[in-house]
Amino acid sequence: MKILFMNGPNLNMLGIREKQIYGDMSLDTINQRLQAECDKLGVETEFYQSNIEGELVDKIHSTYGTNYDGIVFNPGAYSHYSLALSDAIKCINIPVVEVHMSNVFAREDSRHQMTTAKNSLGVISGFGEQSYFLGLYALLGRKA
Repeated sequence: MKILFMNGPNLNMLGIREKQIYGDMSLDTINQRLQAECDKLGVETEFYQSNIEGELVDKIHSTYGTNYDGIVFNPGAYSHYSLALSDAIKCINIPVVEVHMSNVFAREDSRHQMTTAKNSLGVISGFGEQSYFLGLYALLGRKA
């Protein structure tokens, strides 16, 4: 099994930005922990982060016709308005689990709308860094 972990804008600043919301763990640390878990499970991984919407679209497109079995994707703020990312998810025949570290429904009203979620397999929100692991387990459960 091969899983792509994708992260959108500002997630490269985890551990620095808004620690009261996102905690003090860096994205690199989260990725290292995900890698260790995937190694135990025999899952091949790739990690990708960009602050640029078009680069995220290109990365999603690049998975089409490949051996990826799923994508765990935290689109960050792009989740709330990016038709381009939503359409990119729709273009590929690979399940995408959208994850958010914060509970988006406990935040500003503008965060309650999740455009990208409409074309995702499901959404996991509010469990901090564990949201990524829950996304991974959701994809693994689909393959079982």
